[in-house]
Amino acid sequence: MKTKQICLLLFFSIILFSNRIVAQEWKGKWIGLASQDTSLINIWAGFRKDFHIDRLPKQAIAKIAVDSKYWLYVNDELVVFEGGLKRGPNPNDTYYDEVDISKSLKKGSNTIAVKVWYFGKHGFSHNSSGKLGLLFDLQSDNFELYSNKSWLVKRLVEYQSAPGKEPNFRLPESNILYDARVADMGWFSRKGDVTSFEPAVEEGIVGSAPWNNLVKRPIPLWKDFGLKTFHPQDVVRNGDTVICRLPYNMQFTPYFDMEANEGDSISIVTDNYLYYNGSAENIRAAYVAKDGRQQYESLGWINGHVLYFIVPEHVKINQLMYRETGYDTEFAGFFECSDPFFNKLWQKAARTLYITMRDTYMDCPDRERAQWTGDAVLEAQEAFYALTPSSHALARKWLYELIGWQKVDDVLFSPIPAGNWDKELPDQALASIGYYGIWMYYMHTGDKQAIVDLYPAIQKYISLWEKDKDGLVLLREGGWQWGDWGENKDMLLLYNLWYYLALKGSYLMADEMGYNGDMLQIGEEMKRFKQAFNQRFWNGKEYRDPSYSGKTDDRVHALAVLADIADKDRYDLILDVFSKQEHASPYMEKYVFEAMYKMRQPVLANARHKKRFAEMVNNPNFTTLFEGWGIGKDGYGGGTVNHAWSGGGLTIMSSEACGIKPLEPGYKTFSVTPHLGDLSYAKTKVPSIKGEIASSISRSADQMAVKFNVPKGTTALFELPFEKYKSILINGIPVDESIEKGKIAVGNSDRQWIIPEGKWEIKISI
Repeated sequence: MKTKQICLLLFFSIILFSNRIVAQEWKGKWIGLASQDTSLINIWAGFRKDFHIDRLPKQAIAKIAVDSKYWLYVNDELVVFEGGLKRGPNPNDTYYDEVDISKSLKKGSNTIAVKVWYFGKHGFSHNSSGKLGLLFDLQSDNFELYSNKSWLVKRLVEYQSAPGKEPNFRLPESNILYDARVADMGWFSRKGDVTSFEPAVEEGIVGSAPWNNLVKRPIPLWKDFGLKTFHPQDVVRNGDTVICRLPYNMQFTPYFDMEANEGDSISIVTDNYLYYNGSAENIRAAYVAKDGRQQYESLGWINGHVLYFIVPEHVKINQLMYRETGYDTEFAGFFECSDPFFNKLWQKAARTLYITMRDTYMDCPDRERAQWTGDAVLEAQEAFYALTPSSHALARKWLYELIGWQKVDDVLFSPIPAGNWDKELPDQALASIGYYGIWMYYMHTGDKQAIVDLYPAIQKYISLWEKDKDGLVLLREGGWQWGDWGENKDMLLLYNLWYYLALKGSYLMADEMGYNGDMLQIGEEMKRFKQAFNQRFWNGKEYRDPSYSGKTDDRVHALAVLADIADKDRYDLILDVFSKQEHASPYMEKYVFEAMYKMRQPVLANARHKKRFAEMVNNPNFTTLFEGWGIGKDGYGGGTVNHAWSGGGLTIMSSEACGIKPLEPGYKTFSVTPHLGDLSYAKTKVPSIKGEIASSISRSADQMAVKFNVPKGTTALFELPFEKYKSILINGIPVDESIEKGKIAVGNSDRQWIIPEGKWEIKISI
């Protein structure tokens, strides 16, 4: 068993990530503190190296690895604000960064300094190595610099753990207390006093335990928006409390410039700590002042809509600021329509998505910061419509980590990476490896290598599912039979439908890779499965497990429609279920929304979504969406106010209302199939990897006009949303004439047209 585990880890480190650097290519050594108590948590250390350069290199790429985070200074300039990724790509290994520091180097004397924050504990998003360490390796044509015992190091004793309650066990970060009375403010400076330093201790070469193999960071370094000042009208001081309203819910680090007395205590918290904490202790910060004027930025990021400084009343505040940081992407996607509700939904969903992206996709940025894989399914799809393609790397990282953490018995679990959790959520795992997970990633990115790499491990997990004599899967125990938040979950049906969608994803992947044997086998299983499922669970008016005694599960019917288990002749009865049953949480409501659009019922779909999401979308106090239908006790799982699984409507409005979605991997062909329902107009921009796709649709009583562009190297399939029409003009020319002249071609029906690259306007008289 141990041999199998070693082989799996080697496979995932070398083959899947395809960027492990073997030990002989590195000259840097892991270095650490001379005396380190490995039982301590929240340790900060400062490393520095003074050196001389005769000739400046054109490029100077430093490879930097730490457990857990670092800040890089070159010649007193902060070059990297929070580098490093939480461990790890698999249960053993560590990520490393690449940073080009050539622009910060100078001829003559130079100083590099690295501030390292070692969490020292596991969490739902981090697998601690158990030891603080730094590895630095820079090899250019005419300059080399690498970490070894010639570097200096000191424990930064000013960084401590704040007194009081620690963050809950899901978070590896600690509450940071900074004691300015004992701080060495110039330790990283070229002119700093180095007498308090000691020589660093060499801990081993690349590949040494406990950090093991190194995997190149697969996502960009964080985007730093810079320090920004609060608007005066957003700051209110009331006694010992200063209340600062942020422009929106964000990941940020707080900064202050104050005049205080030695020993004055300052607390730093947000509204997400005080009020909307998901029923768990989250992260805060504290500061002990020296005498006089002082500036400080707390480096552990927090989030919220409101920042609070609790300070003695005699403290003079000169300036309060914040630094937003986050995943390096842009809000390139766009949606707008005639209904303000859906505009606000899309905007809040995009904001919630962004705040749940950092080292991994997260369920929430406060209570857990954990990559629950079911959440990532929805978040990745939202990102395809809202963000630039740089966001795709985070989805790829999620999928590779999911497989990289596969257990030796082939079980998949989440959240990952994690050092203190390994329980399987069967339905979330199936969603991730199936049609809505890896296949949807492939359709939007065209990243065939990912499906080639991950397909074998996916099949191992699927093979774990036990079946009855009819080929339907049995209820899998897993680590947590979750299903969804809320009540009335028909679990056996939910598991079977997610399993079928996993088969569908595998079938499509096998077809894409030319695995004909697998494709035929899976296809036959799907045929038998559909027949057996309908025969056993359809009772003439709804889907139901005969042994299930709860109310009819709307989630089940949504998945049955989306999986094509339910044929169209059952749609009217299923619509009746949707009109009477509302049990899905915001997480599963996306699939209900999507199913109703697939059933060509956009008016009913929009009405249900508006009804269910009204409280959170219309709430003027929050720029993000909630975990459950309400806040706190009225929500699920503690009820956070920033859960991107609630933003599935963003995907649906762009992909279904405006009808833009890939039909071939990487948008080689995409659909333009608008279904406005009761909307009079809608427009969207989709930042596809082939280029921006912009579409606008307007409708009156007797006409619909659709304008859209088809990027270079792509083809659009336009589908008429009406059964009947009077006439159609394409770029001002009747459709039949356009076909005759070869400007467009007929698709699979007389209501579909294949549109080449260019700008198009289609006017339909109805």
